Formats: sequence, structure tokens, C-alpha cells
Amino acid sequence: MANQIRVAVLGTGGRMGSEAVKAVEAAPDMQLVTALGRTDSLERITAAGATHLVDLTVPDSTEENVHFAVEHGIHAVVGTSGWDQLRRQRLHQAIDGKIREGFDEAKLGRAPSVVIAPNFALGSVLASAFAAIAAPYFESTEIIELHHPNKVDAPSGTAVRTAELIGQARQAGGVGPSPDATEEQLEGARGAVVEGVHVHSVRLRGLMAHQETLFGNPSEQLTLRHDSFDRAGFMPGVLLALREVAARPGRVVYGLDKLLNLDRLLQVAALLQSRDHSQLKALDELLGSAAAS
Repeated sequence: MANQIRVAVLGTGGRMGSEAVKAVEAAPDMQLVTALGRTDSLERITAAGATHLVDLTVPDSTEENVHFAVEHGIHAVVGTSGWDQLRRQRLHQAIDGKIREGFDEAKLGRAPSVVIAPNFALGSVLASAFAAIAAPYFESTEIIELHHPNKVDAPSGTAVRTAELIGQARQAGGVGPSPDATEEQLEGARGAVVEGVHVHSVRLRGLMAHQETLFGNPSEQLTLRHDSFDRAGFMPGVLLALREVAARPGRVVYGLDKLLNLDRLLQVAALLQSRDHSQLKALDELLGSAAAS
């Protein structure tokens, strides 16, 4: 097929990487041009003529892999943990430098771009967005993430991303810290704190990937839960990112929510919660125009 996306998959020794290989091979608009394990040279990516890279490796090597892609004008989709704000800032700078320097326009037609996804499960991405919408309406919130014991990072990237979205929504809504009268505790008993949200990590044999976001008010509780039972459930998100990443030239996109336009949903939710009447009137007019068209 003409104009196929030429994909290199990194991390094929892991279960996510091997699953991604099968998904790319089965996609009619993609061609798997190379698959790399831990000891393989990154030069194989350029030798194979890849235009897109999927990084499903480990936190210690992911930054080098993605910077290699940017340096060679290759779009990257990243599912590896460890991409904190500092790493993302360095990546922004590398892409900006590549744009100033110039890139292989004949090959890509546009600047390299990167999508970093804490989670590729579409249901999980939706659950995080729903949590951000609910956040300003509840006094208390905490997150419990549960994974298999082979996971190397804690808390999970998904839990961190969810806590970030909740923290931003609570701050924008003028919601104070969750009440907590704890005065004495064993170290770690109350979990990690991300953007003011307590996050608890469970590692247990028999689990795959699960998360609960708990909200509490006097006399009521809301629980948002997502469960992944097999890594095949992540593949629609991987393929979506591969198809969409080139449409955002020169950008670092953090979170699959932006590819699903959920960031716009969160903006609307924040506007509704703010009760800014002038902006609400403009929103009504916009929605009315859309309904009439």
C-alpha cells in the first residue's frame, strides 16, 4: 500500500513491545520496518528508513531513544514511564533546535513531533478526564493504582497524570487541600503526594493495570475505576498515536487526551464550573451555532 507509515518498534523484548509489533503488522496503513531489543543499535532505525518510532523500553533508555528520533527527523510515540517535566522540557528544546537547524523535508515534509502517553488504554484516558471534571465538586480525593509486581516505577505514569489533571482542576475551581487530620504516620503510609493529591501504589501478582480515583463529600462518595486485563487493550491507542503524531509538527504532546480532543472538553468543564456569565453566554452561542449547522 502506498504512503504506509514506516514504523520502528523499540522494546520488543517486553510484553508491550511484542504486542505493538503484532498490532503494527496487522494495521493495513503501516509497515513494520524494524524491531529492536535492548542490545540492538539505534542505527538500525535509520538504516530501515523508519518515519515513525514507538518507544516501549525502560526509563533509563527512553530519553536517549527519543532524542535519537528527533535528531534524525523521525516522529516518536512514547509509552515508557519517566517523562517528567524536566525531560519534556529538554525534548522541547531539542525539537526547537532541530527546526532551527533544518530537517529532511523531502523525507517527512514537516518537523519531527513526539506523543508521550502515560497510558494508551482509551478507557483509562477517558477516566482521567472524567476525574478532572469531577475534581472541583468534591472536598476529598485520592488515587489508588494497582499493577503487576514487575512494574519498575511507582506511582504509575497514569496515576501521576490523573493527579496532575485533578490538581489543576481543583486549583482552577478554588478548592482547598483535601482534609487530613493525620499527625503521626509510618513512612509512606499516606502514599506519595502529586499536585496535592495522595497517590497509593499496589504491586500484586495476578494484577495487570488498574486504577481507582476516589472522591468524597459529606454523605457521598464517587469512585472512578478503570481496569486493563490484557496488553492488547493498549494497542488501539498506540495505533491512534502513530496515525496522529505527524499532524502536530514540531510539538511534544503529553497525554493521549489531546488526540481525543478531551483537553477541549476539560476547558468547557472548567468554564462551566467557573460560572463566568459572559463566557457562558459565548459558549451558549457557539453551541447554538453548532446545533443549527
